[in-house]
Amino acid sequence: MRIIGHEKTSFIDYPGKICTMYFVASCNFQCGYCHNEPIVKGQGERIDEEEIFAFLEKRKKYIDAVCISGGEPTLYASLYNFIKKIKEKGFFIKLDTNGTNPHLLQTLIDEKLIDYVAMDIKAPFHKYEMITGGKVSIENIKTSIDMIRGSIIDYEFRTTICKELLTEEDILEIAGYLKGSKRYYLQNFKDGETVLAGQGKFHPYDSEALEKIIEAIKADFDVCSIR
Repeated sequence: MRIIGHEKTSFIDYPGKICTMYFVASCNFQCGYCHNEPIVKGQGERIDEEEIFAFLEKRKKYIDAVCISGGEPTLYASLYNFIKKIKEKGFFIKLDTNGTNPHLLQTLIDEKLIDYVAMDIKAPFHKYEMITGGKVSIENIKTSIDMIRGSIIDYEFRTTICKELLTEEDILEIAGYLKGSKRYYLQNFKDGETVLAGQGKFHPYDSEALEKIIEAIKADFDVCSIR
């Protein structure tokens, strides 16, 4: 597994816990609004496992959890052994995923190797390939959603939104798929130099429109808010 990014301390990425974040290289999606272009393109120096576990040993008194993000971590079969080693050190594990590998996800859940999953829901199912820039097994996406919702682990679903790609109707449709879930977050697009499609191509929703959407869907979730 090729890890090329590390955020030493985060107070916001794992609800209620202090975590450290590792980012794996490459993704099977090419979402234009993605703010991690260098990670998606695999641009960066590899961080070896020896360095990772030395860091975790040194900081184990100060962090509760490890968040594995990307890119898409489930592209790597070696993710299983990597997580298992971290779990043996006593850390909570949060996995960020796009849900395209339900088989590996199920294994990690069944063997109690992950404690929290954050799954990105990219679009209404009929727009997935347009948003992600390639072929997508919608059945895999649906399977991952159902699996996460039916598991005993903690979880959230989230959708990054910008005006050019998702309409208000699209967002309401996504919320309909997820109705009854624990947490659903709308992540308003933030422009920057590392956006995959380039800076200035996409624009965020204004706050009034977002509040209107949240008001329409919040009753369907335990937690529903804007990030």
